[in-house]
Amino acid sequence: MSENNQATPSSKAPAARFGGKGINVAIVIAAAVAIAGIVLWGIQLTGGLAQTGMRNLDSWGLYITMFMFLVGLSAGGLIISSVPKALGIKGFGGVSKVAVWTSICCTVLAIGFVIVDLGQPLRLWELFAYSNLSSPLMWDIIVLAVYLILSIVYLWATLRAEAGKASQKVLRVISVIALVCAILVHSVTAWIFSLNVGREMWHTALMAPWFVSSALVCGTALVLVVVIALRRAGYMELAQENVVKMAKMLGAFVCVDLYFFACDLLTEGFPGGSGADVVAMLTTGPLAPFFWAEIALSVFAAVVAFVPALRRNGLIVVASLAAVVAIFCKRVQLLVGGFQIPNLDYAGPMSGYTVTDASGTLGQAYQGMVYWPTPLELGIVFGVIGLGALVLLLGLKFLPLRPVSESH
Repeated sequence: MSENNQATPSSKAPAARFGGKGINVAIVIAAAVAIAGIVLWGIQLTGGLAQTGMRNLDSWGLYITMFMFLVGLSAGGLIISSVPKALGIKGFGGVSKVAVWTSICCTVLAIGFVIVDLGQPLRLWELFAYSNLSSPLMWDIIVLAVYLILSIVYLWATLRAEAGKASQKVLRVISVIALVCAILVHSVTAWIFSLNVGREMWHTALMAPWFVSSALVCGTALVLVVVIALRRAGYMELAQENVVKMAKMLGAFVCVDLYFFACDLLTEGFPGGSGADVVAMLTTGPLAPFFWAEIALSVFAAVVAFVPALRRNGLIVVASLAAVVAIFCKRVQLLVGGFQIPNLDYAGPMSGYTVTDASGTLGQAYQGMVYWPTPLELGIVFGVIGLGALVLLLGLKFLPLRPVSESH
């Protein structure tokens, strides 16, 4: 049987199968997880960020890691949706609206993690009242806000065009703007790190294209998982050839991402280079489990994407999830690794919140610098993810996101 005819019976199930008790239960569970996360956030607000694993030398942790990761998921999903319309080429069987809604949900989550990381929600006002427009952090906040608004406008324009109330030309113009903004938001996020000259792990011109390639990997993978799950649930019909096309794209994006990573590692680790410590930290040091997990999962995803005999829906979902986890491992390496090699030989003021062990010698103080989140941080992260799942499910239930015949 050819790969274009491998659609399972469930993929052709009527849309009426979707919904009912199943999605209502999922909405209730997601809401409960979100409420639990809000309660834990309240505990963090009363006790301060000292309850987390972050300290002066590890001033960013799981919250900012998730922010980077979700911006990539969001940008990748919007790029997959907007490229066919912007270039006037055939799309992927009407997955555009689902991809855009997934992108919007991921953007909301990314903003949520920024708010959680600020320590107090009122500091959002301070960001704008006392903003420094020369700072890449402000660039990112502004671009992210514009990106969220533009994503909503793009979804609205798509629905209007399907209803015959907006022209395809207008939709194409919005698609081009959305594509540029999706690339820009990830580039600006990358510049926050790459413009830090004092951080050996971050200061590289490859950071922006590296971020964009990672966004394409995890964004494509997330859209694949969502549309295959929705097809099986009877929410939408999708030809297997479109799933295969996206799987091939996923394999290509994974290879490009690995290529950028290899270029950076070769530059850093070449004999005589200044980044040998960074390469050693990743390959044989404390972050080695994340490094080798990323490599293994990425290779697995590429093999499934490129070998026709393996392109079955179940394996495609597993490969897509593997690609998403691989990009998350990369984000952990990037953020945590940037804090592990001090840019000064001797630190200034030392306290229990500056180093991991202030009771011994200077060497002992820095020997355990690798960050690990506390249970409170993990609980809040799951709560924010629950909020994202709640928004996604509510959109699938109440918004007209099913593909119409013209969009196939």
